[in-house]
Amino acid sequence: MYPANSAAPARILVADDDRAIRESLERLLQLEGHQPTTAKDGAVALELARTRTFDLVVLDLMMPSVDGLTVCRVLRSEGDTTPIIMLTARTETSDRVAGLDAGADDYLPKPFDPPELLARIRALLRRSRPATGATAEVVEVADLRLDPAARQVWRSGEELALSKTEFDLLELLAVNAGVVLERSRIYDEIWGYDFGPDSKNLAVYISYLRRKVDEGHDLKLIHTVRGVGYSLRAG
Repeated sequence: MYPANSAAPARILVADDDRAIRESLERLLQLEGHQPTTAKDGAVALELARTRTFDLVVLDLMMPSVDGLTVCRVLRSEGDTTPIIMLTARTETSDRVAGLDAGADDYLPKPFDPPELLARIRALLRRSRPATGATAEVVEVADLRLDPAARQVWRSGEELALSKTEFDLLELLAVNAGVVLERSRIYDEIWGYDFGPDSKNLAVYISYLRRKVDEGHDLKLIHTVRGVGYSLRAG
């Protein structure tokens, strides 16, 4: 049905209270060559995440016992940095932002296309498995300082707490400071997949990133170029 994944197999935890979805995702990931482990609710997911090592977690937002947001918050509070994709049947931006606030690296609304989920999984796995021997210099734009190697960023000397996806998006903009990046290029660089003109995924992340980078500062660094894309520049 889907081609086997050429990348190294990943240990993926899938938590969803819908048995049909859970089993479907398990089969899909197995076909991709991954090693999925399933959980029927948030409580089981937490127990598994605490006792086993995973390369990525796929969490349903609404689950009995312990919901996905709580699982995400607890894991992050315990120092677990495993990439997390949140699945949600809710379409409101506020619900998606809540997932990012909880520490999720990406979200995907239900119903979703399996190829899109696989593309997002590949992108997160790529970023969590950096190439060996890669070096990156510190990037500075105005009072923004970004250290790719340490995956740290500061604005006016204050360190910002960013998720993996937020950091990667900001790094892409900062490395290309002053250049207007088209939406299609950003999707390709960050997610490895262009979700089409109707997708609001990038706009939501840009909005959320602005809250962390520009809010409270007179100088705004992240700019929208209507009909084209986004740029990071000092003024």
